[in-house]
Amino acid sequence: MAAAGAVTTVAASYVPRTRDSFLHLLSKAVTLSHLTELHAQLLHNGFQSDIATTTKLTHRLFDFSAVHHARSLFFSFPEPDRFLCNVLVKGLASNESPRSAIAAFKRLRERKSIDLGPDNFTYAFVIPAAASVGDVKVGISLHGQVIVGGFCSDLFIGSALIDLYFKLGRDDMARKVFDEMPERDAVLCNTMVSGLGRSSRFEDSIGIFRRMVSGDGPKVDCTREKVNPSTIVGLIPVHSPFGHLLLTNCIHDFSIKSGMVSHPSVSTALTTIYIRLNEMDSARRTFDESSEKTLASWNAMISGYAQNGLTEAAVSLFQEMQMSNVSPNPVTITSILSACAQLGALSLGQWVHGLIKSNKFDSNIYVSTALIDMYAKCGSIVEARRLFESIPNKNDVTWNAMISGYGLHGHGQEALKLFHEMVSSGTPLTRITFLSILHACSHSGLVKEGEQIFKSMKRDHGFEPISEHNACMVDILGRAGKLKEALDFIEGIPGDPGTPIWSTLLGACMVHKDTNVARMASEKLFESDPGNMGYYVLMSNIYSSDKNYPGAAFVRQVAKKRNLSKTPGCTLIEIHQKPHVFKAGDWSHPLSRAIYAELERLNGKMKEAGYQAETMTSLHDVEEEEKELMVNVHSEKLAIAFGLLSTEPGTEIRIFKNLRICLDCHTASKYISRVTQRVIVARDANRFHRFEDGVCSCGDYW
Repeated sequence: MAAAGAVTTVAASYVPRTRDSFLHLLSKAVTLSHLTELHAQLLHNGFQSDIATTTKLTHRLFDFSAVHHARSLFFSFPEPDRFLCNVLVKGLASNESPRSAIAAFKRLRERKSIDLGPDNFTYAFVIPAAASVGDVKVGISLHGQVIVGGFCSDLFIGSALIDLYFKLGRDDMARKVFDEMPERDAVLCNTMVSGLGRSSRFEDSIGIFRRMVSGDGPKVDCTREKVNPSTIVGLIPVHSPFGHLLLTNCIHDFSIKSGMVSHPSVSTALTTIYIRLNEMDSARRTFDESSEKTLASWNAMISGYAQNGLTEAAVSLFQEMQMSNVSPNPVTITSILSACAQLGALSLGQWVHGLIKSNKFDSNIYVSTALIDMYAKCGSIVEARRLFESIPNKNDVTWNAMISGYGLHGHGQEALKLFHEMVSSGTPLTRITFLSILHACSHSGLVKEGEQIFKSMKRDHGFEPISEHNACMVDILGRAGKLKEALDFIEGIPGDPGTPIWSTLLGACMVHKDTNVARMASEKLFESDPGNMGYYVLMSNIYSSDKNYPGAAFVRQVAKKRNLSKTPGCTLIEIHQKPHVFKAGDWSHPLSRAIYAELERLNGKMKEAGYQAETMTSLHDVEEEEKELMVNVHSEKLAIAFGLLSTEPGTEIRIFKNLRICLDCHTASKYISRVTQRVIVARDANRFHRFEDGVCSCGDYW
């Protein structure tokens, strides 16, 4: 801050009149407003035609991502030289404007006023831009220009061309460029190692690495000291991790022996590959043993936890990062917001929102979209919509997040309206868009609308439905009780319909108690995914609800023989910014006695109002009275009772269940909302339920 104040004071009190003083102040400027002020002074002092100050100002504008300002400055300059041209191309390419960099390069070559053609630096800047956009035609053209210009031996250009061809999927051309280089350095070899790794050609990648270590082979020029951390990072199979745990362990061992594991880029890459291999203990151990933790390494571990469903660990590590005085960036923020969304941790999400404002991250479209997703999944759909409306330049991900949020809350009509607004806005639709709107139609029972959108997906927008879209259509038909139509739809799917579709159909059979269709669907699932306990539980419940107790017992026996166990259900409620988690029959909470007493009191009031426990899917060899006791201590009810005890009358109760809410808890929640005059919001594995005065927002359609 002191430096910023000094520059501001100097710029305000002293108007420089020499080139050197301008160049000095341009180098020291720490904000875009300082640069804008200095630009005005340059014009006032007649330096608008000075090549040195214009080049420096253009370079600094790109440093602050002021792309439009920098480009306007360049094209207003009458006679740019080669160096200024290179600053433009490099600045555009490094500011996520690769197409603009290519267009500027073409435009510059056509300008008659520039008699100096591109040099080796120009090509080293523009070739990576072509690689970023995957433009084969431009890439090959640039390679031809390099040959004609005599730059083939330039190591930087050679590395850029190798990377270009790997990204274009032309591994043969990448190898040709590598083999034809008269000399090679570590950067060139590292590019080759990394490219081969991205193409899953690990034997070839390791072959280059071995030659680098030994120094063998013609024109390699890579002895032991030339193997550096970048080589190791390129060798780690981050882009294609599956099935390469042994290779990763070997690279890790080499990194430890060579001492390069202490380099942040190596430890971060190793952490990332272990996360992608779902070796979370190894990932955390590598992270903890890193001598220098960078922001990238914190981000890798936090996002890894969030992506693997270890949300509490993600939150804990984020808090540790805060205590270590490491400032987050947008990547950190989107990861922790994802964890908050999964946990239903609204208070933490709101705190992160405050952090976003203080760090001025709210202009970042990905952060804003993650905020919308967090608020929607934490039950604050109104706040999600308010944020959505505040974003000036929405992208497809932003629209999809809001449509999906409405679907999650059962607001199908609002989702449909927003979908049509998205179409009218000209924002490109994606497969995720159609998945989001079809889910919304499913949760709201909008059969006709869902069918129309599904048909328009291919007819009007050119998207071939994939398994997830087909499963949505089966869900739409199945939830509406149209099981015959759902079966007809499945029969019309070319090839094997797949597990998600049969799973969706089985769920519909549970709702509509169709044992025959359920048996057929379960047979498909037991064959294709025999290790998924959820299917056995569902089929057993379907048999029990049909009073086919031998069938239910048989399914449970099959699951037992296969050593399968049910995912434990749990419910979270956040009270005074602290999460409390309950399991069925849980006595671990300090207030358990009061909670069970409150449940008993509620049970009496509910029965007076007409409540009867739903025990159809309970075990047949258990007495009816005992069945009632079993369902009465489900985690949802414990969490609600605790919420009622811990909050003021009239306060909304919010709970989050990791599995689908059971039939009895759904019925009980309706009665509790009536007898207590409380609004209860419950998010289960499928959607939100808002219970108010004895009615659920889902219309008993979940």
